[in-house]
Amino acid sequence: MAKRDYYEVLGVPKNASDDEIKKAYRKLAIKYHPDKNPGDKEAEEKFKEINEAHDVLSDKQKRARYDQFGHAGVGGNGGGNPFGGGNPFGNFNGQSFNFDFGGAGGFEDIISNIFGFGGGARRPRRGDDYQTNVTLTFEEAIFGTTKELDINGEKFKVKIPAGIDDGMSIRLRGKGGPAPEGGSEPGDLYVRIRVKPHKHLTREGNIILSEEKIDMVDAALGCEINVETVDGTITMKVPAGTQSGTPFKLSGHGVQFRADGDRGPHIVTVIVETPKNLTKRQKELLEEFKNNKKRSFWG
Repeated sequence: MAKRDYYEVLGVPKNASDDEIKKAYRKLAIKYHPDKNPGDKEAEEKFKEINEAHDVLSDKQKRARYDQFGHAGVGGNGGGNPFGGGNPFGNFNGQSFNFDFGGAGGFEDIISNIFGFGGGARRPRRGDDYQTNVTLTFEEAIFGTTKELDINGEKFKVKIPAGIDDGMSIRLRGKGGPAPEGGSEPGDLYVRIRVKPHKHLTREGNIILSEEKIDMVDAALGCEINVETVDGTITMKVPAGTQSGTPFKLSGHGVQFRADGDRGPHIVTVIVETPKNLTKRQKELLEEFKNNKKRSFWG
């Protein structure tokens, strides 16, 4: 289902002030808070939608990207499953992805009790769950990779899917501790992902962000700049009259967020630098420009 416009969600105009956004959010959050609407699924969904809208519109940078690019500029999937679909605990070639429920008897026990086949009955013992950490480069997390693990001398390879993020875990069934005597099955192995930061790039959901600095002359006259992306260096055109803080979208150069390989954007924010050490001639030229009747060119 298509996402609603965030301004519409909060019931404010697109030129709303920060204070107006805050007041609208508080009013709606109180109205639809789960504590006031126990068991009301519709209210629960509205509460999530309100929080998502407020998260974007209360942040100046996110709001600017949303105003220019819509939902695609702030992650597109609204913090949902980065691998596509509505299930954040999907499978990838037999591997489960989750946010690490800890040891045995956690999530499974909850599900059993919900559906009524827990009943206090004792399940056969299983092996211990193990946990290990795997560190990836920024690019490996974006494009996926394969890592070899050595758990107590049983070596095997694990496939890391494209788009995985720092702090996520991969659950490998049966790769944990051996089943105890009389037990039912071996435990699971949780592979916790750590992603090294990049020198120039950062990530926000399925979006990659970076900044490029240009001088004020290039900003005024327009220019072409080389932008570092995870796909290599790309030449980007900066139009004449570009203001500092203007974001530009490089479609398809972000993070994979769908099973069919679709990727989010890379958003480049241009920062216009003001020169600090001017020569005498440069100062004269700027003074001449300042006194020119066409100085309104700047804005």
